[in-house]
Amino acid sequence: MVPTLRPGDQVLVNKLGSASPGRGDLIAFHAPRTGEILLKRVVAVGGDTVGLEDGVLVVDGRRIREPYADPKAIDSVYFGPVTVRPATVFVLGDNRANSEDSREFGAVPTDRIIGRAVARVWPPGRWGATD
Repeated sequence: MVPTLRPGDQVLVNKLGSASPGRGDLIAFHAPRTGEILLKRVVAVGGDTVGLEDGVLVVDGRRIREPYADPKAIDSVYFGPVTVRPATVFVLGDNRANSEDSREFGAVPTDRIIGRAVARVWPPGRWGATD
């Protein structure tokens, strides 16, 4: 999740929020294949069509500006487009060139979401919002 999060950063996850995650939210969830807890960014929600064109995120035919993604870590890949099923979200890591995400394991069912990351709490010098 570099540059948003660095190795060793710890985040506070809101598990009580009842609202569905939206585009741009960082979420913690159980990975579909392994059950491992992962933290990734929601880039598309149920009903959206999502793809990558020469490394640029495209949702519903529009190029999405992603100030949180490291431009040096975005590879020139093409993916999709795919339509995100209802009750799922499509997630990508901010470090696209080195991320295990929905391009590999598919959209994440919303019932596997633990919560939304709301703040970086460790180390003390990096406290602050995660978005």
